[in-house]
Amino acid sequence: MSNLTSRAIKETFTKMLEDKPLSQITVKDIVKECGINRNSFYYHFQDMPALIEEIIKEDADTAIAAFPHIESIEEVLEVALSFAYEKKKSVLHIFNSVNRDIFESHLMDICEYAVTNYINSVISGRKVKPEAKALLIQLVKCLCFGEVIDWLSHGMKEDLREPFHQLCELNKGHIEEIILNSLEE
Repeated sequence: MSNLTSRAIKETFTKMLEDKPLSQITVKDIVKECGINRNSFYYHFQDMPALIEEIIKEDADTAIAAFPHIESIEEVLEVALSFAYEKKKSVLHIFNSVNRDIFESHLMDICEYAVTNYINSVISGRKVKPEAKALLIQLVKCLCFGEVIDWLSHGMKEDLREPFHQLCELNKGHIEEIILNSLEE
């Protein structure tokens, strides 16, 4: 029963978030819609940020699990976008709220996972200096994160895939060249 209540709270909150900004949703609204009392909400979640954190973490884990192998820089972005595309309005409502940091933290985790997976596939079988590998992961992770944040800041109006693909085409070979420059001698 406990898991059902927790799931009902999360689903109700997510549904409400599709319709209105986070600042207009209260615990009172959620429990009324769920048909439970406030104590039931607080039994499962400390507060609204804890509810948001759990939902975003579950969505981030789902996005990561959907991409066990990443073989191109475009796939790195695809992982990050999959985190945002499915629930566009909800994502924008959280992104434009005081709880934006929760979303950004998990987006950064997704970018780091995807970039690390990608870089590991590119350097497979090569001896790369660990510090160079870490710097390369940092560079590409920040590029991906920045592109998604910029897209969110502009309201997710256009499809980010094509401009990012063009950016990747412009940079074609740079990551491979960085890897070659970082090989252990």
